[in-house]
Amino acid sequence: MALFEFKLPDLGEGVMEGELVKWHVKEGDAVKEDDTLAEVMTDKATVTVPSPKAGRVLKTHGKEGEMAKVHQLLVTLEVEGAATAPAGGHEVGNGLVAPSTPKPEPVAAQSGNGAGPAAKVLATPLTRRMAREHGLNLAEIAGSGPQGRVTKADVVAALAGQSSANVVSQAQAPGQAQARPSMPAPAPLTAGRADERVPLRGLRKKIAEKMVRSKFTMPHFAFVEEVDGTDLVALRKRLNKQLQVVGDETKLTYLPFIVKAVIAALKKFPHLNSNFDEAAQELVVRGEYNIGIAAQTPDGLTVAVVRNADRLTLRDLAQEIARLGAAARERKLKMEELTGGTFTITSLGQSGGLFATPIINHPEVGILGVHRLRKRPVVKDDQIVVREMMNLSLSCDHRVIDGSVAADFVYEVIKYLEHPDMLFLAMA
Repeated sequence: MALFEFKLPDLGEGVMEGELVKWHVKEGDAVKEDDTLAEVMTDKATVTVPSPKAGRVLKTHGKEGEMAKVHQLLVTLEVEGAATAPAGGHEVGNGLVAPSTPKPEPVAAQSGNGAGPAAKVLATPLTRRMAREHGLNLAEIAGSGPQGRVTKADVVAALAGQSSANVVSQAQAPGQAQARPSMPAPAPLTAGRADERVPLRGLRKKIAEKMVRSKFTMPHFAFVEEVDGTDLVALRKRLNKQLQVVGDETKLTYLPFIVKAVIAALKKFPHLNSNFDEAAQELVVRGEYNIGIAAQTPDGLTVAVVRNADRLTLRDLAQEIARLGAAARERKLKMEELTGGTFTITSLGQSGGLFATPIINHPEVGILGVHRLRKRPVVKDDQIVVREMMNLSLSCDHRVIDGSVAADFVYEVIKYLEHPDMLFLAMA
């Protein structure tokens, strides 16, 4: 048998470190080649790290939530033979190097479980005070917490057991005289819900870091306006029927139309299709239209990028948005599907709301928030009528985008959404 030291491989795009989000193996586990060892979160995506060899896990290096650098030792495996180590790994075997045996961490013993009299009972100050007020000895209570810690619930359970014992004792001696009237028993304690600490890890941690950087680097401002989407609703309904007639299972949502309207407006206001290079203090006007679509996942909000969206038809856009959304929810997005965006659209969909002020997806300079389409009474041609209305909210980086440009951009988007047939004239 040989030892194989597997190091964190190159994560791509110059990424030098990642957060160790989750271990999929533990020491002693048998793994096959390509079995997932761990999940690592970079600034761009969560990637799974497969095992380069079959063997047994002798030691995992690093704890969940810690940062791991590229080429840092990740897992020590016991493998068959003494094959040459692939990239990212190092063969230690042939009996020349023995694995170090980690010393077990000292665990505080508890007096009530066979420990010596000097052993300290683990309990919080609140638990100690509860026990003291009710005359209980913590050393005689079995702890259910980590390392035998006595919890508040354990004290409550002990009190309940004590009350039951008192009832049995009194029932066994019914004729015993009492010297004085019994005092009313204290009201039984109920175990309240304990506080829970949720570590900020993985995608949630990366979202936090990126949002803070965006919010405190870019001076945000927002512009909000409403859209009459009545004609858009009718066009979408008509096109979906046509797709059904020809046997096409593609379902058009409103997002493909919004993407096309945004691209048409970006072509007229190219500075909004930009990244801001802070080091060089330059606005990089992008030649491509890579539209980020914010999607909610179990881990948090993820922005998947529809590359070259200007070259896709409405049908192609619908299929690509659906594919990226499913991949995001299943944590299967590739690195290139999370990078290179030029402008982002975030849709609150059925969550509704009047408007929001979305935070810009750094280093882009603008993001468009799309809200729920709903029927509302509006004044049209001096008449109160019911129309399908929707609000748009645009956030911009005020360092490079002025308010008048933002307003003109939004009205350009609105023009195409209120007269969606014009989208076909604007398509390249």
